[in-house]
Amino acid sequence: MEYQAKNFDMLLGMEGFSETLLKNHFTLYAGYVTNTNKVAGILMAMAKEGKTAVPEYAELKRRFGWEFNGMRLHELYFGNMAKGGSKADAAAKLSKSLASEFGSLENWEIDFRATGAMRGIGWVVLYYDQAGKRLFNMWINEHDAGHPSGCSPLLVMDVFEHAYMTDYGLKRADYINAFFKNMDWKEAEARFAKVSV
Repeated sequence: MEYQAKNFDMLLGMEGFSETLLKNHFTLYAGYVTNTNKVAGILMAMAKEGKTAVPEYAELKRRFGWEFNGMRLHELYFGNMAKGGSKADAAAKLSKSLASEFGSLENWEIDFRATGAMRGIGWVVLYYDQAGKRLFNMWINEHDAGHPSGCSPLLVMDVFEHAYMTDYGLKRADYINAFFKNMDWKEAEARFAKVSV
């Protein structure tokens, strides 16, 4: 069964994100879905043909992580945004947990924004460590490397240039402001509720 690209057209018209930027980003995401399916199919065929000991198989195995995580991270990113966003509920479990971990919800936001403003390309992810019952913001440099084992992504912000250059040029802080205006906090809370039992 092949993966299907999800439709995120409901984000079109979102303040701070032009239609051109969003449609280009949706196309890039669809490419990850297509390539995830292609690589998975080739790997399956190679395994059936007994070609698992060749360098091409090893390289495709490594490539699969890049394509798959590129697909999933974009789904999480688009999925935690909505037109106009939604505000954090101070009484909600996630807000209380972030306040406990960071000293306040405002301190968490300062850290998340600062992580997003760092030089380089990648992702900013609010993770929940299920084993340690801890929350932390993390910079992920590449799709396929740096994800902490056993942790669940609750909030994802794309900070590769394609996510903002069309609209903001080098003004990443302005993009981060636009992201926060459209961040769907209810989605982050729902993700947290699923994993923090």
